[in-house]
Amino acid sequence: MAEVVIATRAKDYAQWYQDVIAAAELAEAAGVVRGCMVVRPHGWAIWEKIQAELDRRFKETGHQNAAFPMLIPLSFLQKEAQHATGFAMECAVVTHAGLRAVDGKIELKSELEEPYVVRPTSETIIGHFFAKWIDSYRDLPLLLNQWCSVMRWELRTRLFLRTAEFWWQEGHTAHASHEDALEEVLRMLEVYRDVYENVLAIPVIKGIKTANERFAGALETYCVEALMQDGKSLQGATSHDLGQNFGRAFNVTFQNKEGVRDFVWQTSWGCTTRTIGALIMVHSDDNGLVLPPKVAPIHVAIVPIYRKDEEKERVLEVAHRIARELREDGLVVKVDDREGMKPGAKYYEWERKGVPLRVEVGPRDIEANTVVAKLRACDDQKKTIPMASLGVEVGKLLDFLQKALYDRALAFRTANTVHVDSWSDFVDVFKDERNSKFVYAHWDGTTETELAIKEATKATIRCIPLPDQGLTVEPGKCVKTGNPSAQRVLFAKNY
Repeated sequence: MAEVVIATRAKDYAQWYQDVIAAAELAEAAGVVRGCMVVRPHGWAIWEKIQAELDRRFKETGHQNAAFPMLIPLSFLQKEAQHATGFAMECAVVTHAGLRAVDGKIELKSELEEPYVVRPTSETIIGHFFAKWIDSYRDLPLLLNQWCSVMRWELRTRLFLRTAEFWWQEGHTAHASHEDALEEVLRMLEVYRDVYENVLAIPVIKGIKTANERFAGALETYCVEALMQDGKSLQGATSHDLGQNFGRAFNVTFQNKEGVRDFVWQTSWGCTTRTIGALIMVHSDDNGLVLPPKVAPIHVAIVPIYRKDEEKERVLEVAHRIARELREDGLVVKVDDREGMKPGAKYYEWERKGVPLRVEVGPRDIEANTVVAKLRACDDQKKTIPMASLGVEVGKLLDFLQKALYDRALAFRTANTVHVDSWSDFVDVFKDERNSKFVYAHWDGTTETELAIKEATKATIRCIPLPDQGLTVEPGKCVKTGNPSAQRVLFAKNY
């Protein structure tokens, strides 16, 4: 495969994003399957790390994993009209079963009595089974999660950010009261914030979506929003208060403690492989991928350095020994002992793949009982580390990088966040077609004004921020209409 030349972020951010993915061998367009992607091993390993962090937190909060069919009867979607309408244009539909050969050509065989929709999400089919499994308040809460792929027939696709098929988790729960359901919605929103900030090193804003941006069939949709390096916002995850809408649609009832039957209160929540897109766009640079240590598939790449055959055996012996020692500390370590490849080429490859720490060891290092270490980002200086304290020092370097990446992303967000009170200033922020910022401005609460602002500037309301994030909630006047506004909302162009 030809070497990928990475574009410069400042000149062509969109191309830079694609180039980083290609150079790091994360994924590629499926090509033969419209709008889909192939996630390569290095990309999938990152997703597995994210999965593990989320899955542990889900289980710690009482959720169990399950699996439901990927094909959903069309009639199920029709039971919840708002939900069906919201996903109608994105649905892929199976209408036939089987193939047959006719005159050397393959044709469809049997038309199904009822078409099946390839799941865009699973609220409907899970609602069907909730109705079978739930009878009493003793069956509640029912807390489930599913790891799977879903299909949404997107017209404009971009690797990880928006593809026809993508991978995610979708949580689905049922509760005896709206209070309990809302507590669950906010609990899972906090799980997403925790993973984004403390694992992915990406600061986020928690908030509520407007009615226009709300999940189809939900009472409210909560979200976390993150700022990318081009100033655009990325929705990181969502948590939905479904109320009793799906309970009514699928007749999911229970007998409460007073002996009265009522509909359950449901939630759903999800986080997808677009988190990998967020990692790329928040942390990476013109040299390639940058990964926080907590989601890096390989923590340390060890590059043995030798010139003579008589040096080779000793250097490789030491390289593999220190690799074993670091693995005992729980790290994933790769000894790059490939033949016929210069050290500089190896440095270049591991840098493009985002490995957090590179360790070099050669004859002089062995004599001095030291190694040379270099972090992928946030500190360009090489450091000489005694082998005797290698495990401790490597741990400190990785911890430093994890925190430094978060601090750098937070500083960037702070520098690219503004409060705007006039329409002219608002328009001025978004006049550059390529760039955006986080803008806090007042809005009068109407969908009409929301859409007018989007039409004029391409900026959308990313969320109505929740009050527990150090943001001042103050009334004012809408930046577009001058009508009363209860609080500032978060605007940005978005992915």
